[in-house]
Amino acid sequence: MRAEASVLSYPILLLHPALMVLNKPAGLPVHSGPGGKPSLEAWLPGLQMGKRHLPQPAHRLDTDTAGCLVLGRTKPALAALGALFAAGAVAKTYWAVTRGGPAGESGEVSLPLLKHSTKAAGWRMIPDPAGQSAVTGWRVLGRGDGLCWLEFTPRTGRTHQLRVHAAAALGGAILGDPVYGKAGGGLHLLARRIGFDWPDGDSPGGRIEVEAPVPEHMRAAIAACSTRAPPP
Repeated sequence: MRAEASVLSYPILLLHPALMVLNKPAGLPVHSGPGGKPSLEAWLPGLQMGKRHLPQPAHRLDTDTAGCLVLGRTKPALAALGALFAAGAVAKTYWAVTRGGPAGESGEVSLPLLKHSTKAAGWRMIPDPAGQSAVTGWRVLGRGDGLCWLEFTPRTGRTHQLRVHAAAALGGAILGDPVYGKAGGGLHLLARRIGFDWPDGDSPGGRIEVEAPVPEHMRAAIAACSTRAPPP
């Protein structure tokens, strides 16, 4: 991999002196794992752009999830971003397409999650009263052809939270989910928007708001759920 190609390969949605927001493609791990597969870490030198330190991710985003990923460009900025995420002061909106869907039009899922591992199947998150609290707000954006286009606003940030809540509480797994549903066609989950207050932000009132475009692999399914053309 050539680090210097990273700026073109992973579009920058926002570039600020203290931080940046990338449009992470589906299938790209944020951190390198034991298998040594390509990850965002290999591209960080190409995103340094004159700063003393490499930019670093301020939060997690699943390998198969596309969309907004915030990186701190300085150590103080990274610490400040970490505090915002820990305090729940970052507004996050996700889009997903599921097979099936909830009976209602909006609501909230409160379903604790626990990590479960077996030697044969590996690990996954399961609903369990002994697990960590996990809360997800949701509303239906469209339906069609047996599919449901959903908007999620997570109140907590548990591993695989949206994927498990969709499969266990909202009538159907997210399309392309190889763990909680059926693999194929890519995971139809997008970190669509992110917003937070930031001192000296480049928008009025120091508010930073960023939106990621709909990835190509999700456009047909969203179109099937809407009478309008898929949004950009």
